Amino acid sequence: MPIYLDNSATTRPCERAIEAMTACMREGFYNPSALYAPALAAEKMLRRGRELILSSLHAPSPFRVIYTGGGTEADNLAILGVLSGVHGGGRILYGAGEHPAVKEACQSAPGFEAVEMPYDREGRIDLSALENLMIPETKMICCMQVNNETGAIQPLSEISRLHARLCPQAHFHVDGVQGYLRVPFDMKALEADSYALSGHKIHGPKGVGALVIRNTVRLHPRMVGGGQENNLRSGTENTPGIAGLIAAIEDFPKANQLQELKMHLWQCLRELIPGASVNGPAPDSEYAAPHILNVSLPPVRSETMLHALEGEGIYIGMGSACAAHKQKVSAVLTAMHAPRHLAESALRFSLCPQNTMEEMERTADCCKRNHAILSKFQRR
Repeated sequence: MPIYLDNSATTRPCERAIEAMTACMREGFYNPSALYAPALAAEKMLRRGRELILSSLHAPSPFRVIYTGGGTEADNLAILGVLSGVHGGGRILYGAGEHPAVKEACQSAPGFEAVEMPYDREGRIDLSALENLMIPETKMICCMQVNNETGAIQPLSEISRLHARLCPQAHFHVDGVQGYLRVPFDMKALEADSYALSGHKIHGPKGVGALVIRNTVRLHPRMVGGGQENNLRSGTENTPGIAGLIAAIEDFPKANQLQELKMHLWQCLRELIPGASVNGPAPDSEYAAPHILNVSLPPVRSETMLHALEGEGIYIGMGSACAAHKQKVSAVLTAMHAPRHLAESALRFSLCPQNTMEEMERTADCCKRNHAILSKFQRR
């Protein structure tokens, strides 16, 4: 049986989500904007989903939920939808390892100075450097909850305190796509203004996500038309996708073995391959997400090991990307000042609650066997 360990890229939809989507397409296909009873039932389902999302994030009544086509749209709506109503320019701060949906949105906002918040060697925002970057003219702070490559949990509580002290008028946006349901989040306690999430990262369908945002925030739509989602995201709501998202949230196990699975995988790798090293916080650190392990296995390059494991039915991700036949070092690992030979051999193992201890052991054994073979063929 294949072993799937690339859950940060996407997850297998759970059976409950598939069943909910199928039922919605067969019996609950009505347009929630219509006025007859079956359509009102569809609208009631959308309301139930909003309440569920707000509850899962400890977001009280000052917050609302806007359904989107995914995490990218949610991030874009939060960033560009807020900044389009801000006049006179100012500074935008974003993390050095942000997803392109955040980084490029910040950099493309006209009339604003987009400034990168640097990372420390663990891949977390450098708070001492950040304090000097937060000026009264700061209009927005964007930071991911969990880094999608290293699993580093960002210091959001500390950032929130600096925000309150140095630039309280700035909008504080959190990209929660890699953290939602896997790492606890409390919008009220952190005083975040908005939060983005995506269905396909939590065993729901692709093409659906949500933006949670304060009611008091003045938000300008990025899509216009029929005025759905309180005129903030026009287009008939994706009711089957939202049904799948709701089911995935309800089905995601609050108690799981993600941390134990990750630690077992790391312990096996470390014992079998002495040169293995972790990129990011130590796996047992409170700053490390329970579902992501980024490991370098030098001297074997990332893509070489990825395809070797693929040949044995094990699917993982890379800490570095390959484009136009030229391997590029990960921007995240570069921001962490990782040595080049480690960045070029980085692998990302991202887990889900359905993975098993036996899969961790088989994966480590395959890594050891392939590492022993491939280490003999180093590029000079």
